[in-house]
Amino acid sequence: MSESHDHSRDHGHGHNSGHIEANPHRHHYDADMLSVEEALERILSYFHVLDPETKPLLEAQGQVLAEDLIAGFDIPSLANSAMDGFAVRAADVAGASVDTPIALSVIGKVAAGELPDRPVEAGTAIRIMTGAPLPDGADAVVPFEDTDELERSDLSTIGIRLDVQLDENVRPPGEDVRSGEVVLTSGSKLGPSEIGVAASLGLADVSVIRRPVVSIIATGDELLEPGQQHRPGFVYNSNTFSIAASVQKYGGTPRIVGTARDTIASLNMALSTALEDADMIITSAGVSKGDYDVVKDVLEQRGEIALWSVRMRPAKPLAFGALTSDDGRKVPHLGLPGNPVSTMVAFEQFARPAIRLMLGLPVLDKPVIHATLDDAVVNHDGRRVYARVIVYRDEDGQYRAKSTGSQSSNVLTSMALANGLAICPDDVPRKEPGEVIEVQMLDWPDEYI
Repeated sequence: MSESHDHSRDHGHGHNSGHIEANPHRHHYDADMLSVEEALERILSYFHVLDPETKPLLEAQGQVLAEDLIAGFDIPSLANSAMDGFAVRAADVAGASVDTPIALSVIGKVAAGELPDRPVEAGTAIRIMTGAPLPDGADAVVPFEDTDELERSDLSTIGIRLDVQLDENVRPPGEDVRSGEVVLTSGSKLGPSEIGVAASLGLADVSVIRRPVVSIIATGDELLEPGQQHRPGFVYNSNTFSIAASVQKYGGTPRIVGTARDTIASLNMALSTALEDADMIITSAGVSKGDYDVVKDVLEQRGEIALWSVRMRPAKPLAFGALTSDDGRKVPHLGLPGNPVSTMVAFEQFARPAIRLMLGLPVLDKPVIHATLDDAVVNHDGRRVYARVIVYRDEDGQYRAKSTGSQSSNVLTSMALANGLAICPDDVPRKEPGEVIEVQMLDWPDEYI
């Protein structure tokens, strides 16, 4: 069943009407509906952190460490120079200045990756490059620019023009990491900095929580796949691709199983494929009261499944439970509505937290800001409204929220335009232009995705 079979479609009026309508038809409050929080709590109870795997360092970006990373040596391992210059004894250059330079004999040079072959003794200096180990006897480094090097054709002697202090421009051993220290703890998410730290420990591979495999099935006789010839009365299967992209965005591995037709045999075949090695199955459509019973019947036959009404708009109908694979594994199943906006909003509220949990990440809410409405948000039936908005800053630097247009749950472009979901609580019938509203941000810094 595709978008057209989801009879919970929200026939809202868009920005042109001056407000964001959840539905022009008032419905009675349904006390049997689950709140978003109740539905999420039930869903997350079916999930657990997945097993670890060993991955090459770069391939592990975005994954969570399964064990502590402990340093086997100091970083840096030796005292080294913080800049290009001359390694000296601080006592030898005491009182040096531009007007009264102190001359030292240059007895050698050392570059990064080399070891000094002689010590610095009284009255001598060794030319040194950034990162090169400090020679024995030296206890400070004078930068090139504080010498008369450029004025000399013979570098057997150097004039020091800076009264450096003990340990000045010297990086001590273990300044970054001490041997035996826990450098990154289990549960840390690997980003560019963390991968750099792991590489500095000499690690080519790391043990991380594996990415969840999410099998995706769309249902409906009326679905065309992208690339197929358009046919009147048919719709393209957008849900599979928005779900797969969302799974990938939040760190999972999407596995597109394909489209199941409205027959028991077709859906059973798709589910058998989907259950292979999957950590989660997501289907779209077939979860509304008006949908074909074949979907619900097959899901019930394959395991434990419940149809819920959630106190939210869009995405009121939801299915959830666990399906049984041929080898007896219980695989959580989330059945999303068929309308494309409902699919994406429900994914954000329920599938994203489940993926984070499996990855070993904290189940954080999306960041919420407060913004002043440009358009009214109307709540006709006591459900929490997630209105698609564009958040921007006005001339005073304050956040404002503007409707993306029609709020009908079949208008997928309203999600493409939105960077946030303005939330009208279920007990608030209307939020007027000029009122402040909470907005769940869809596009925000990476630590919240």
